[in-house]
Amino acid sequence: MIDEINVRDIALIRAASLAPSPRLTVLTGETGAGKTALVSACKLLMGARADSSVVREGAPDAEVAGRIFRNDDPADDIVVNRRVGADGRSRATLNGSMASVAELARTVGPLIELCGQHEYQALLKTSEHGRILDSWHDGAAEAGARYRAAFEAARQAQAALDEIQAQASASTAQLDEARFALQQIEAANPQPGEYDEVRDWLAKAEHAELLARNSHGAAEALSGDGGALDALNTAIALIDEASRADEDLAPYAQSLRETCFVVEDVARDMAGYCDDIEFDAASLAQAQERLGVLASLMHSFGPTMEEVFARWDEASRLVSAVDDADECVAAATAALQEAEEALARAADVYNEQRIQAAPAFAEAVGAVLSQLEMGGAALVCTVAPLPRAQWTRQGAASVVFEFKPGKSMQPRPLTRIASGGEISRVMLAVKVVLGAKDGTETLIFDEVDAGVGGSAANALADVLARLAESHQVIAITHLAQVAVRADAHYVVSKTNGDEPRTELTLVEDDARVAEVARILSGSATEASLAHAREMLAPHA
Repeated sequence: MIDEINVRDIALIRAASLAPSPRLTVLTGETGAGKTALVSACKLLMGARADSSVVREGAPDAEVAGRIFRNDDPADDIVVNRRVGADGRSRATLNGSMASVAELARTVGPLIELCGQHEYQALLKTSEHGRILDSWHDGAAEAGARYRAAFEAARQAQAALDEIQAQASASTAQLDEARFALQQIEAANPQPGEYDEVRDWLAKAEHAELLARNSHGAAEALSGDGGALDALNTAIALIDEASRADEDLAPYAQSLRETCFVVEDVARDMAGYCDDIEFDAASLAQAQERLGVLASLMHSFGPTMEEVFARWDEASRLVSAVDDADECVAAATAALQEAEEALARAADVYNEQRIQAAPAFAEAVGAVLSQLEMGGAALVCTVAPLPRAQWTRQGAASVVFEFKPGKSMQPRPLTRIASGGEISRVMLAVKVVLGAKDGTETLIFDEVDAGVGGSAANALADVLARLAESHQVIAITHLAQVAVRADAHYVVSKTNGDEPRTELTLVEDDARVAEVARILSGSATEASLAHAREMLAPHA
């Protein structure tokens, strides 16, 4: 959810800060004061496209910064910044690092949903209707997961069959090339790690005489007669004798004794190394010949042994596919048929779950619409199974929401709902029914109260308050009934003068009473102030 948003030089806003409540926050103000500019700021954080028109006239750029909480762990918080220059260029950062607009859309976009702006409503996208229905119905969600796993298995089985068939129909030139590579590599029969092993052995064998001579000489110099160990022991004896006269010399003798241990270890290792060296001319010649064979393979099919092995596998598969084409195609076809049958069973279960869920979901949404006093309006949810050729990863049926304005009227696509307030209230009803299952943390409602008055206004306020129990809700409203239910109340105002500015102010106590009174009657009269206090009292 949004913790704080800071806006600078957007539209008529010079500087403004919004710290919404985790529950219900309302923004009120005169028409034209600039409330929509704050919605535009949220769009920028969500990765919307922007141009120089959002920048306040005379300012070099516009900026919006926000902090978003994702859960109780501060490490998961998101800090996002978006800046749009007067030249139209956009720059963004995400948690202090440069980010693209697409990254903002992927990271921030799913956490915030704008309800009331047609281009941002998932409800208006038919492709999203199935996801919404699945989110509400646990059985459909589980069946959907199984269907998607079966769909992926069938896709992979089809890809395997396509590959085998393509290999089986390889051209003569491709097949001849693969047979030649297979013959050459199999004749050499290289083993993993063999090239490095032979090369390292040859490096030692080709210098066996030098290695033997020098390792033996080193051992003699260290432990032979008159060698380093004899000299060290002589020095130790002399220091020990002197330490009887000056005990401060004793540590030097001890240090030399420790050095003797090291020298003895090295001398022993050098002698053992010398003894292990074997110079065999026949083995040397054999190893040189083998290294030449492996180097030739790398020259022809490399340049590395890893690539030689990869070419070996590729040639083996191609030749096998051609030589055993009928058997391979039959096996792959059987596997595909089995996967398709499993997919068909999963699709049947998935469709059945959706068909069962659809009327119950529509009824639940309709109940909220009725509460909102929308004159018999209803949501119609239709699930229609599709032919196999039209199945996608999203499902094997089309799921479509339609809006029925009245009981005697025909359902029509949601995109044909003319009223922005009406579609916002349908979205509100859907969100209330989904509860916390929709995955969106913050909902911003604009125009949700358009054309609403009387008892319907009270119902709308009740529904928004109910929704705020599972979401962070920010509502731009002209209704006092909604405003008094808010946990945080901001007033958007515009100054007069040659350079008007939009200002955002958190109102509390008497200032909030005055704003509610203004909404009620257009001015703070004695009667409207008393009415405002009366409306606020139950929610104080």
